[in-house]
Amino acid sequence: MIRVICAAVASLAFFASMSMAAESYPSRPVRVIVPFPPGGNVDTFARVLYRHVEQELGQPVIIDNRGGANSILGSDLVAKATPDGYTYLNTSFGFAVNHAIVRKLPFDVEKDFLPVTNLALGSGYLLVVHPSVPAKSVSELMALAKQKTLRYSTAGIGNGQHLAGALFAGRTGVEMIHVPYKGGGPALNAVLSGEVEIHYPAASVGVPQVKSGRVRALGFTGPKRLSALPDVSTIGEAGLPGYVADAGWHAVFAPAKTPMPIVNRMYAAIRKALDVPQVHEHFVSGGYEPQGTPPAEWAKLFKDDLKRYAEICRIAKIEVQ
Repeated sequence: MIRVICAAVASLAFFASMSMAAESYPSRPVRVIVPFPPGGNVDTFARVLYRHVEQELGQPVIIDNRGGANSILGSDLVAKATPDGYTYLNTSFGFAVNHAIVRKLPFDVEKDFLPVTNLALGSGYLLVVHPSVPAKSVSELMALAKQKTLRYSTAGIGNGQHLAGALFAGRTGVEMIHVPYKGGGPALNAVLSGEVEIHYPAASVGVPQVKSGRVRALGFTGPKRLSALPDVSTIGEAGLPGYVADAGWHAVFAPAKTPMPIVNRMYAAIRKALDVPQVHEHFVSGGYEPQGTPPAEWAKLFKDDLKRYAEICRIAKIEVQ
């Protein structure tokens, strides 16, 4: 009986301390790990969003870029962080894809993380080529790829750019060399420098490069044309009927066992920031639709996506690493 009473008292004390912590949260800067180098769309979106999140929280939000291993290194830091609400993961849907294609992850995607919310859903990627590539359309690129082996850069194995490229190669029946980099920034630089011929940037990153003439846009992988480049056809329209590759989601995760009152506080701040007109417009102009799904609902959607992306990887014939 004494043990039961002691356990009950300890439990009450624990929950009381968590409640007090939630009421005063946050009392110091919050770190958001972006598991990619600076310059990619996950990073650029995060820097726009969290400037407004920190206004809601009343504390600085520090963006910590930890690129490497297709987001695995940065994700692992969050998995092993203290679950006190001061470390979060801001990542892309490649986080779910890794679960399907990496045999030995250093963490358990379902057990070591707590879903907070999905930030945005992307309609697709641009298909761009270096200006030296003679192809001026998707059809001409397909013909060129049958004559010579072309290379396409991505932010890493299994991310959305890789899926888009693998599906394009599979649907056209051509062989292309996939060149993975440590993030979207380096992958974009590869096509800008002519190191590779093809890249699939998110609109927020690719549109300025297209308008400046540094790359040529041949198509858009989404189901409808991108409003920022209305003259660029979808790949389906431009010679590959039925081809669609969306850009997946961006989302936020906390270490498992982070107290829900703290998670809900962070979610509320993110939800308000997504409604700020400048933030909303930044996402939309970049080809993404703001989301902000509540934690419990997002957790269910995320679990379903683990299965969905595993099936997509199988269709795209992406080998387990």
